[in-house]
Amino acid sequence: MFSHLIDCAPESFPLTALNNAIAKRLRPLEKTPIGSLIVHEIYRSIQGEGTHAGLPCIFVRLTACHLRCAYCDTAHAFQQGTPRTLDEIIAEVESLGDRLVQITGGEPLLQPEVLPLMSRLADAGYRILLETSGSLDIAPVDPRVRVILDVKTPGSREADANLWSNLDILKPIDEVKFVVCDREDFDWAVERVRRHELLRICPVLVSPARGKIEPAELAAWVLETGLAIRMQLQLHGIIWGPTTRGV
Repeated sequence: MFSHLIDCAPESFPLTALNNAIAKRLRPLEKTPIGSLIVHEIYRSIQGEGTHAGLPCIFVRLTACHLRCAYCDTAHAFQQGTPRTLDEIIAEVESLGDRLVQITGGEPLLQPEVLPLMSRLADAGYRILLETSGSLDIAPVDPRVRVILDVKTPGSREADANLWSNLDILKPIDEVKFVVCDREDFDWAVERVRRHELLRICPVLVSPARGKIEPAELAAWVLETGLAIRMQLQLHGIIWGPTTRGV
């Protein structure tokens, strides 16, 4: 699953250390019962990002991530979680009432049972969003699912983990997201948007890493490009503050 991470590691980096680090990060998933997922939290809130921002949404946040982005705001999901069967998860989603559901993490694609979960929810008529780091293959994801692909910038310290073949299988209903830490990150993102002609495929969003860039500064950069890149701010962070859980 992580062979591309090993292949792109710097020559000076000890691969045993990389393997050990990933194994440690995946430890919360080691004893997952068959047919279950390790779930960090399920809650109802306002969608804070993307083209669905502002809509009521049910969030299913799964446990564990193999990456450690410099700006991560959900480190609480790295370890904590409870095994839940797919039936239990679907029943809780149904009890919350909304028809928009986002599967997030952590990194949700680390857990194979997330694939049938998304298909079952789509079968039941839900609109499904999948937020994924972009370092794992999205090809097995049900085509009805709207993939939000978070392409990692150099400032994240995880850019080497990007699986670039994912860009070749994006759909018009998908979205590509860049979180930028500085002007170098922004220029890097714009270059990828142009090189891969991403705006011909699906919406492209850019957001500032918290505490790194002023929104007005990022807005000016977006306007300079002349491209139809959508700038976004985390709506939930503005409403409830950046550290509030379950919103």
